[in-house]
This record gives sequence, structure tokens and C-alpha cells, in this order.
Amino acid sequence: MRTYFVKPPAVIRIIRGNRLQWSISNKSDEVYLTFDDGPTKGVTISVLDRLERHNARGTFFCLGKNMVQHPDLVQEIISRGHVVGNHGFEHLNGWRTKTSSYVDNVERCNEVFETNLFRPPYGKILASQIKELKSQYKIVMWSILSGDFDAKCSPKQCAKNVIQNIRPGSIVVFHDTVNAKENMMYALDETLRHVESRNWQAAALPEF
Repeated sequence: MRTYFVKPPAVIRIIRGNRLQWSISNKSDEVYLTFDDGPTKGVTISVLDRLERHNARGTFFCLGKNMVQHPDLVQEIISRGHVVGNHGFEHLNGWRTKTSSYVDNVERCNEVFETNLFRPPYGKILASQIKELKSQYKIVMWSILSGDFDAKCSPKQCAKNVIQNIRPGSIVVFHDTVNAKENMMYALDETLRHVESRNWQAAALPEF
């Protein structure tokens, strides 16, 4: 049984207010494809190749520990015109972590790669953690969760999750990880074709 929402309920977005970025309000035809938990050997480069074939840009919310292991992949992301965001040094659940420890973990990642974009792992972050981080970071959530990480979700369903809901200004979450690879690659290909068919542009998030 699925325990996540493809689209975050409106009540959650309203409660959090403008402290969190759920979408990008603009009058252009840009959509924002984001990739969490990498960079990953054997996966991230394939994502970059797909984006390049469609003249698309993305935003990669990287774990600090993975950036330390794969600095070459971080450089490849940047050299191809994409944006790197902070996803914490380790993949901490904010609801189960002391605020001081959580903030320290985010800062540890920022020491590896400096950026003002931060995405909470699992999307779980406490009000006290938001308060501590909001002056330094734009805290980026999402409009659409592809579900590529879900072993019970088929590649076609992942693609459907995105294509049925994507609109200009949408922020979409994929994962450039080994476990999500099959679902993600299929859904990403279908999403990029759909974006092109609508004459939209996949763009990197602005570094607010």
C-alpha cells in the first residue's frame, strides 16, 4: 500500500506557507526536474546523457557523503550546465533528529559543496529546523513525487504519476540511485518526451 502522496496535499502546503518552495510561480513554460540522493556511479551520468539529448537542465540534490566519494560526478553535473543542491551530508529524517544535529548535518554538506538550495530528505523537516535554516537556504520541496523509489510502482506508473500532473512551474522529484534506476530512467524518458511535445522547457531551479 502506498504511503506517500504523488502530489502534496494542499493543506500541507498551506500550513507550511511561504517558508517552503513547492513550485515556481512564473509565466514561462518551464518545468523543473530534480534528482535526489546521488551522485551515483553508473546512474548519474546516464541521467545527464538523457537530459543533454533533450537540451534539458536539472537540479541534483546531492548527499554530502556521495559528493565526497564521487567529486568527478559533481564536476560533471556542473560542467554540463546543471545545478547542485544540498540534501544533507547523510539522509537524515528531520522528524527523528534533534534540530542542532540536523542543522549541523546540512552545514557539513555545505562544506563539501556550497549552495543556497536545500531539500529535506524524505521531505520531513520540523518547524524549528526550518527556522534555523531559512535565512541561509531556500528549502525546496516538490509538486510531484514520481514514486521511482517504490519497488511496488511500475516504470509505467511512475511515468504516469509525472505526466498526468506536470504543469509549467512544477517541481518533479526523481532519484538518481541504483534502487530507483529502472523506474526513474523509463519515467524520465517519457517525461522529457512529454515536455518536448508541449513545447515546455526543462530548466534548473534558480539559485534564489
